[in-house]
Amino acid sequence: MKRRNFIQNTVAAAAAVTLSNNAQAANVPPRIGRFSCDQNKVKIYASEFSKPVQVLFVSDTHLWMDDQRGEPFSQYSGRMAKAYNETRHFQTGQPTNPNESFEKIIQAAKTSKVDLLALPGDLFSFPSEAAIEWAYKQLSESGIKYQYAAGNHDWHYEGMDGSSVDLRKQWCESRLKPLYQGGNPLMSVNEINGIRFVMLDNSTYEILPEQLQFFREQVASEKPLVLFVHIPLYAPGRSMGFGCGNPQWGWEADHGYEVERRHRWPKSGHTRTTMDFHREVFLASKMLGIFAGHTHQQSLDVVNGIPQFVTAPNAAGGCLELEFLKEI
Repeated sequence: MKRRNFIQNTVAAAAAVTLSNNAQAANVPPRIGRFSCDQNKVKIYASEFSKPVQVLFVSDTHLWMDDQRGEPFSQYSGRMAKAYNETRHFQTGQPTNPNESFEKIIQAAKTSKVDLLALPGDLFSFPSEAAIEWAYKQLSESGIKYQYAAGNHDWHYEGMDGSSVDLRKQWCESRLKPLYQGGNPLMSVNEINGIRFVMLDNSTYEILPEQLQFFREQVASEKPLVLFVHIPLYAPGRSMGFGCGNPQWGWEADHGYEVERRHRWPKSGHTRTTMDFHREVFLASKMLGIFAGHTHQQSLDVVNGIPQFVTAPNAAGGCLELEFLKEI
């Protein structure tokens, strides 16, 4: 059996198991499209596509360069400034580093003439002005169409006082703003050849009411949808890294707040808005797939027939090469 067909059949079986244990299974409408996956190359097929679309999906580069402007913040950046100085390539095992990996991604995007470079978060290890300026220069000079949202490290200086919502707002406005290209930091959409690529910032693990409303508007368009987020959506059996919509997320499950020197997750767990978002994503009949980062491990889950792909970190050269092709 060909590798592509084997993966498709295996995933179909996994999806059936998931559905058989889901109380909402009877309400799940027919899905559009099918997909194949071979290492970090993903192909999605649907009869509704008018033309092929190529996307390069890149998360967790963790650029850490800094200069004298960062000295007043060194008490907050010290741990993450040392975290990814040297890495090993996710496929070859050869030495690399975040800057080299990002430069190669830019070159690959230009060579392949991708329609979109998707950057869903942790492009930086902390909001260093030097790193942000360097990345913005690389992107601007490349001429590549890109879409960015922050990850939990992009706006987080460890130990700095403030809630995750307040700190995100502060650093997205004061430093990350150029990367949004005049758009809304919390949500954006790019429509390419009839496919809507929706990016939401869920770097606090939560979804805000205005983001849920925005997502509902995209679903109501009845266009094929692709969802980009930083934190993977909860999938049965997965760890707390798949924390957006995870029913166990909250105070008792938060084992990283001391190391990351941040406010602990709330005792109340997720908001109703976040749980509604999770449910509605996996009920969206036009949802082609969800793509996320954060865990630093490549993976694939299927929930209610919808695939969720998580990429290996770009700090180690990781990315997902996505092709959307008309099914013949």
